[in-house]
Amino acid sequence: MKDQSQIGGDAVYHVSTTEKTPIQYEISEEKPTIVEEPFMPLPTLDLDLSKRYTYADYLSWIDDVRRELIDGFIYVMSAPLRVHARILSKASFRISTFINKRKGKCHIYHAPFDVRLPIEGSKDDDKIYNVVQPDICVVCDLSKLDGYGCIGAPDLMVEILSPSTSKKDWNEKFKLYEKAGVREYWIVDPKTKLVHIFLLQPDGKYDMGTIYDCTERAPVHIFEDLEIDLEDLFED
Repeated sequence: MKDQSQIGGDAVYHVSTTEKTPIQYEISEEKPTIVEEPFMPLPTLDLDLSKRYTYADYLSWIDDVRRELIDGFIYVMSAPLRVHARILSKASFRISTFINKRKGKCHIYHAPFDVRLPIEGSKDDDKIYNVVQPDICVVCDLSKLDGYGCIGAPDLMVEILSPSTSKKDWNEKFKLYEKAGVREYWIVDPKTKLVHIFLLQPDGKYDMGTIYDCTERAPVHIFEDLEIDLEDLFED
C-alpha cells in the first residue's frame, strides 16, 4: 500500500491506494477558531466644562464624544440633523468636483476633521487653545496639513446652522475665524434657506457680509468661476 498526500485549496487530501481497491479520498480541513470578545464601551470622561484646556489635553480624551475647544473651553458636539448632513454632502461634492476638474492644489475636508488655530502664535500642543471641526474647510496651503488635520487658518470655512450650534457659529466661531485669518466664512441656514458669506479684509476684519437666498447662485470667492446653485443646495 502506498500513502500519498495532495494539497488542494485549503483542504489536505489523504490518498490511500492498494492494488485491489479503488482510490478513496478522506478530507480533513482545519477550521479557524472564532473568539468572541465582549463589547467594551469607552468610558465617558467627567470633564470640568468651566476649566480651560489645551490641544494636549484634547489628545488625551479617548471616548466617543465629539468636542471642540474655543479659547480653551469645551463645546460638546451632537449628531447633525438629516437636512444638515444633506447640505454638507451636496456642498462638499460641488467644491471637490470643481477642484478635481481643474487639478487644483487645494484640499477639501468635512467634519469630523480637526483644525487647530494657534491664535497665540505657538504651535506647541500645550499652547493651542482652539480646535474646531468645521462642517467644511478648504486648505490651499498644504504645508498646514499634517497627520492630525490642519494647523493654521484654512482658506474657506463653512458652518451649517443647527439649533444646538447657531449661537456658537454666529458668535464664538465668527470671532475666532476672523482672528485666525480665515479668508472666507460661510454660514448656511437650512431653516431660512439663506447663505451668509463674510470675506476677510486687509485690516484683518470681516466685511458686513453678503446674503444669498435659495433662488441665487453663491460665489466661492477663494476660487475663480465657482458658484453654488442654492436652489439645488437647499432642495430636499
